[in-house]
Amino acid sequence: MTQTIARTTPYPWPWDGRLEAARTALLVVTPRRGLALGGTSQEGRVGEIAAVVSASGGTVISVVTVPPRREPDGEPLGTPAGVPADLVVESSGVDGFYGSALDAVLRGHGADQLLLTGAGLETCVHSTMRSANDRGYECLLVLDACVPYRADLAPAARSHVEMSGGIFGAVGTTTDVVAAYAALS
Repeated sequence: MTQTIARTTPYPWPWDGRLEAARTALLVVTPRRGLALGGTSQEGRVGEIAAVVSASGGTVISVVTVPPRREPDGEPLGTPAGVPADLVVESSGVDGFYGSALDAVLRGHGADQLLLTGAGLETCVHSTMRSANDRGYECLLVLDACVPYRADLAPAARSHVEMSGGIFGAVGTTTDVVAAYAALS
């Protein structure tokens, strides 16, 4: 039976038509300093996704990155309040995979379908997504669950994911993601 998330673009996600909670990891990508999800409508959306992914048997991972031109000199922000995470992974750069155990953690959990959310859409989230794609993960950017550094760059960040038939993955919305994982529970 084929199961995908409704209305993802530019293709039905996941590409193989086998949406499985056990193969899913929600990545909540946030920079260590600067932009955060706290108090935004996107934080509420991430919380909704985290709850349904956890309930269906998926994994929720907080990925703390070092934002551009900032020193890693403080305590990590961790997961935004109200967003439960199974694990916290800290990277040494903007990309959540750089200098971190994220790839090993995902493979250890058998997760190859990634939902990407968080703060720093066009930097931290996007870099993590591109790196995940290069490592063979099937990626879905949940656009309305991301906070951009600059709102005027959000359309370009979306376009980069969708170009060439989905070169870095697909794009979806919180409503459709929640509905699909709720049906798996």
